[in-house]
Amino acid sequence: MRVLIVNTSEKTGGAAVAANRLMEALNNNGVKAKMLVAKKETDQITVVQLPHGRLTRLHFLWERLTIFFHLHLQRRHLFEIDTANSGTDITRLPEFKEADVIHLNWINQGMLSLRSIRKILRSGKPVVWTMHDLWPATGICHYARTCSAFRTGCHNCQLLPAGGSANDLSRRVWTRKKRLYHNSNIHFVTCSRWLEEQAKQSALFVGQRVTSIPNTIDTRVFCPADSKAARLNVGLPAEGRIILFVSQKVTDERKGMEYFIDAIDRLVKLHPELKDNTSVAVLGGNAQLVCDRLALKAYPLGYVSDEHRIVDIYRSADMYVLPSLEDNLPNTIMEAMACGVPCVGFRVGGIPEMIEHRRTGYVANFKDSNDLATGMNWVLQEADAAQLSSACVSKVARCYSGQSVAMRYIEVYNELIALKRYIV
Repeated sequence: MRVLIVNTSEKTGGAAVAANRLMEALNNNGVKAKMLVAKKETDQITVVQLPHGRLTRLHFLWERLTIFFHLHLQRRHLFEIDTANSGTDITRLPEFKEADVIHLNWINQGMLSLRSIRKILRSGKPVVWTMHDLWPATGICHYARTCSAFRTGCHNCQLLPAGGSANDLSRRVWTRKKRLYHNSNIHFVTCSRWLEEQAKQSALFVGQRVTSIPNTIDTRVFCPADSKAARLNVGLPAEGRIILFVSQKVTDERKGMEYFIDAIDRLVKLHPELKDNTSVAVLGGNAQLVCDRLALKAYPLGYVSDEHRIVDIYRSADMYVLPSLEDNLPNTIMEAMACGVPCVGFRVGGIPEMIEHRRTGYVANFKDSNDLATGMNWVLQEADAAQLSSACVSKVARCYSGQSVAMRYIEVYNELIALKRYIV
């Protein structure tokens, strides 16, 4: 079986990381998988770049320009909206022609347009679409947050100026998606049960097949090892405890940095002795902008792309905190747990599916900085550290191993191929 995985980026972002790991897991379990991306960043032979890179860039710019126009020339929400009005036709590529299954992932920002997805569907090849957020089930947004319009039909979008209108951009893109999905042979996959429940509530998904399959991780790379050696490798203090915060861009509002800062402040006020033996490591872009606001000594690590250095950063930590305000199935929690690091996060999205409360970490009440601080203190000073660490590693091995995830996807592929033969 040959599978072509399609994703905008090869390495940047959670969806790219997940798609790469799935490709490796499939290849290790008897499937010939390749990945098609807008821009290739490595020399990996199983990753193929779209031809005519300049044209791909033009697709991206044209989509941003049209969105900018609909935002009345305001930058706010510019990268929270995607319309897929411009993209590449991949159906003529040899990698597409040789594939038995086309596996879409995150295909926004000029990679594929709705028109090019229609051409993929008309080719007759089975299509699996892994949802890393809610965009396939909404008009133009990736995270609905408190908006419920996607359940009946997007309109009056709060991301648009003046709250949009009855026939705004979100409604028009919604209508195009509705026509696209009608009588289509797509099997949607969500990375969490939370997102599966959300997707099934969308009026776009009436009659559509939706399955939940988690992301996978290579436990040969992300695994426990000597903490002191890891700290030496990444320049973190050998003594004391380290709280870790990770995000591609740490100032991203959705990742909850403000709640993290508040919780650290509350933690230190209740336990001032922590200032003598506990510090914070912040991994991600703009890390230096937030470290001065933390009540504990902080180490800005910046953006890191080297996987081995990232693993050492996880191994250096005593606890990982991710107070996301909305998230699907964060790779970072999976990575931390695989390295034996207990996690603390809010009860939102797919996070409670990953963190088993008071077994592999602590699940705090949503947007409750006080409870977040309570959870951090429980992990640091009350729980059995060795027991927590062991439970984290066990959870990852049980739920997110490459073989278990690959076999679940292979089952979906085989069902679609069998259905295609039956229809023919």
